Amino acid sequence: MAKDGTMRGGARAGAGRKPDPLATKILEGKIKEDGGLNELPINCEIVGEDMPPVKEYLKAVQRDGSVLCSEEVYKDIYNWLCNLGVEKKVNLLLVEQYALSVGRWVDCENKITTTGYLAKHPTTGAAISSPYVTIAQGYYKQLNNAWLILFQAVKEVSTDIINGTPHDDLMEQLLKTRGT
Repeated sequence: MAKDGTMRGGARAGAGRKPDPLATKILEGKIKEDGGLNELPINCEIVGEDMPPVKEYLKAVQRDGSVLCSEEVYKDIYNWLCNLGVEKKVNLLLVEQYALSVGRWVDCENKITTTGYLAKHPTTGAAISSPYVTIAQGYYKQLNNAWLILFQAVKEVSTDIINGTPHDDLMEQLLKTRGT
């Protein structure tokens, strides 16, 4: 306790060793994999579930008439989660946040392509850096943070070792939308 009576100090939030992924714990024998999870009863009827509907704000038409690629990213990530078998264990708000950030970043990059890296200062008329560059950098940082949170959540609940992710194909996503 400080002299002024306030509590300060102590461990910082998020400090310390990060938890091991579930798959690593199973391989090391710290956790036994539940045999009932992978075995289906003999008289079991398998019922498929559809992907939850994509929220309207992910596919809304922008002011300039364009549509963000957020819906496509959302579907890609959801299918990836389904392939891992963790779609019920991961909060879909994380997927939505990531998809929207990717969509906005790709849109900013497309704006930079069409308008260029320079802009005209509104009062002096001198050349300045395009504001889209700064906006794109902000969205890229945001999407990377969203991805790290999402990927950590997937690692914690997945029983498989994860190789390859939809996030690895971001540049391909960007190049696909440039043609439109």
